[in-house]
Amino acid sequence: MKTNLVKTGKVIDGKEVLGIELTNTKGSYVKIYNYGAIVSKFIVTNVHGDKQDIVLGFDDIEQYVSAEYLANYPYLGAVIGRYANRVKGGQFCIDGKSYHLFTTPDGNSLHGGAAGFDKKVWEVLSTIDPSVTLQYISPAGEEGYPGNLTVQLTYKLSDDDELIMDIKASTDAPTAVNFTHHGYFNLAPDGGSVANHVHRIPASNYLEQNDDYTVTGKILPVEGTIYDFLGPKPIGQDWDPAEGYDQSFVLDQHSGEMTLASETTEAQSGLKLSVYTTEPIAHFYTAKYTDVKNGKAGKHYAPFSAFCVETQHAPNAINIPEFPGTLLRPNETYSQSTIFKIEHLG
Repeated sequence: MKTNLVKTGKVIDGKEVLGIELTNTKGSYVKIYNYGAIVSKFIVTNVHGDKQDIVLGFDDIEQYVSAEYLANYPYLGAVIGRYANRVKGGQFCIDGKSYHLFTTPDGNSLHGGAAGFDKKVWEVLSTIDPSVTLQYISPAGEEGYPGNLTVQLTYKLSDDDELIMDIKASTDAPTAVNFTHHGYFNLAPDGGSVANHVHRIPASNYLEQNDDYTVTGKILPVEGTIYDFLGPKPIGQDWDPAEGYDQSFVLDQHSGEMTLASETTEAQSGLKLSVYTTEPIAHFYTAKYTDVKNGKAGKHYAPFSAFCVETQHAPNAINIPEFPGTLLRPNETYSQSTIFKIEHLG
C-alpha cells in the first residue's frame, strides 16, 4: 500500500497542481489531482486478469484545463461544490436575505457556478498510505454564496478495492451546501455505450423535474415507469435512446445511514461496481451531453459512453422546505461518506 505525490509542473492561480497516486496490496490504482479533487484513473483487475481503467478522464492535467474541453464541460471525475446539480433561478433565501448565484443560459445555477470547487486547486493536507486528505477554503461571496466555508475531503483506497470518499465542511455564516462526486464510469473492457451494463437502484421513488431538469418538489413512484431499477435491468432496456437518464432517485433508506445506492455489472469484464452512501439521493446520469475528444489513449467519449451515480441531497433542496435540509450553520458540521466498491462477478 502506498501514496505517491507527483509534480505536474502546472500552476493554477499561483498554486501547484499535484497528482496523487494511491495503490493497494492488490495492485489497484487510483490517480487524483488536487485540481478539482479529480479522480482521473481507477485501475482494477477484471475477471480475465487484465488491468482495466473504469473511469473516463485524461492522461494529462493540461487537457483538463484546455479551451476545447471547457467549452463542452462535463466535470469528468471532479468533486462538485458548493452546491451539486441545479438551483432553480440561481437564487435562495436564508433568514430573510436573498442570495443570487451565477446562472447558465437556462436561468438556473449548475454545479456550484462558473468556477466551482471542480476548478479550484485544493491544498494537500496529509497523506496516509493509501489515502490523501485535501482542503479547500471557499471565501464568503464566492459564486454568490454566503459564509467562509472550510472543506476537507479524504480519498482512501482499501484492500477490498473500495474507493472511499469522506467530506466534512464547516462555515462561519449560514450557507447552502450540497456536495457530490461526478465520476464517469464504464466497466466494459473496450468502453463504448453503457446501454448493456446491468443496473439496479434501491429506490421506490424519484424526483419530478421540469424540462430544464430542475426539481419541482414532487416525489413520484418508479413503479410502471422507465425509472424502475428496483430489479436489475440493462440501462438501455427502457430508456429513450436519444435522452438516456438524468434523474434523481430517492433511496429507500434513512438519511445519514450508510446504504446501497446502486449496483452495476458488465458481462465482458466480469466487474461489479457497488456505490454506498450516507446521502439520501442518487442522481443517475448516462452522459447524454458528453462529447469529449482525445480522452485517455486518444479515445472519443461520445454520449452514453459512461454512467454517473452522484450521491447528494436533493437538487434545489435549499428552495424546497419539505426536503432534507442543505442549510449549514456555524457550529454545525456537514458530513458525507460515499464508497465506490469493485468486485468480480460469480
